[in-house]
Amino acid sequence: MDTITHTLFGMTIYGAVDKRNDDKKTKIALFVSAVTASQIPDSDVISQLWDTEGLYQMWHRGFTHSLFMVPIWALLLFLVSILILKKKDWRFLWVPLIGTFVHSTSDLFNAWGTGYLEPFSTTRITFGTISIVDFMIWFIIGVGFLARRLWNRERHQLYRLVWLLIIFHVTIQTFQGYLLYKSYEDKYDQVALSASFIPWHYSVIGKLDDTVMIFDDSLFTSPTLQYSLISAEGTELDELFSRVPEAKTLYEWSPFVVIVDDEERLGIYDPRFYRNGQSFLFEFLEKD
Repeated sequence: MDTITHTLFGMTIYGAVDKRNDDKKTKIALFVSAVTASQIPDSDVISQLWDTEGLYQMWHRGFTHSLFMVPIWALLLFLVSILILKKKDWRFLWVPLIGTFVHSTSDLFNAWGTGYLEPFSTTRITFGTISIVDFMIWFIIGVGFLARRLWNRERHQLYRLVWLLIIFHVTIQTFQGYLLYKSYEDKYDQVALSASFIPWHYSVIGKLDDTVMIFDDSLFTSPTLQYSLISAEGTELDELFSRVPEAKTLYEWSPFVVIVDDEERLGIYDPRFYRNGQSFLFEFLEKD
């Protein structure tokens, strides 16, 4: 998910905590802990500073997003809270535990995916059923925030309801994406999903031999072919990988790629991010 969504997640986690007996200092510390936990897996962005081998695409959302890092991040933030507050409060352990878990797990659902099982598996796990910017999640959280004055019960119960609605939305969206994926699976050698900004709509990318088809589809509409792409399968890529190491990383990172080999360029791109005649993730070298 994007930075704004992760921040909203942290704020909503904080809102769901029962703070009726807490002083102002404790509330502020809980807020900082929840928001920090919801952002800390993305601390891997600093790896750009020392990446000289084109590995950033694999490092970002890699080990820091691993399921096995969740308790480590939580324990680290818990120890920081003890040092600052000079008291033990187990909420300062389970709040960052939930925050880091939500961050790493929610990133599984968009097309970028995570190294959720690192270091035991380098496979980038991605479902592609939730857009990286999901406006429905923003809407649910926004309605919850605006409803505070009308809510007659305890405030934390409202935000727990918000979380139930978010989980329900993600479940419905993902179930529909799964059914759509299965409907294409027998027609293509490889299939990938990339959720649209429009709820219940998806880009379905299917690869058969050297042809990649990108459809806009949903369970309730007929598929619309957006692009038909030809991949130069069988092209030797060793020179590309040696001169543009980011291309080798992209090749390993993506579910599958489109290979470009024309008079001007040799390169590969991820078709899940193909828009308006080009892909956001395209690594190539210019031919002499």
